[in-house]
Amino acid sequence: MVPGCDARWVCASDDEILSSVRNHTATAHGLTDLPAEVREAVRVHTLPA
Repeated sequence: MVPGCDARWVCASDDEILSSVRNHTATAHGLTDLPAEVREAVRVHTLPA
C-alpha cells in the first residue's frame, strides 16, 4: 500500500473496502487510479470481522 500510511477501515464487503481505499488514496495521496497491485495488497491484508 502507501508507505507510512496507517489508514484502516471496517466495512461490510470487499467492494466497500475498495471504494473506501479508492476515496482515501485520491484525497490523502493524490492517486486518481487504484493500481492492480494496490487492489491486490488490499485483498491480501483484508481480515474477516
